[in-house]
Amino acid sequence: VQLQASGGGLVQAGGSLRLSCADIRRTSSNNAMGWFRQAPGKEREFVAAINWNGGSTTYTDSVKGRFTISRDRTKNTVLLQMNSLKPEDTAVYYCAAARSSSLTIVRSEYRYWGQGTQVTVSS
Repeated sequence: VQLQASGGGLVQAGGSLRLSCADIRRTSSNNAMGWFRQAPGKEREFVAAINWNGGSTTYTDSVKGRFTISRDRTKNTVLLQMNSLKPEDTAVYYCAAARSSSLTIVRSEYRYWGQGTQVTVSS
């Protein structure tokens, strides 16, 4: 296991959760990192990404202004702070490590994946 995601749970609409991704083997400190999510019956979709040093981030439009991705390279962790959650945010969330240090939203450009953590937002 390279990456371990945690922090999911059940929350009411409008609430907050913080997801954490631990780079257990410390193999991705110089790589971009991302979060994806997959709702039942849907394709896995990009949510947010951060470059190798945390200087650049990008988000899918539906989470802009509500989610914040960050990383602590000294602790080999990547966080996803999720505020103002909506029922449509319900999904299994996966963290992933990219093959390069640059931002990417393309799923195939990620090489390591965490096991996923369930986020459920009730209305």
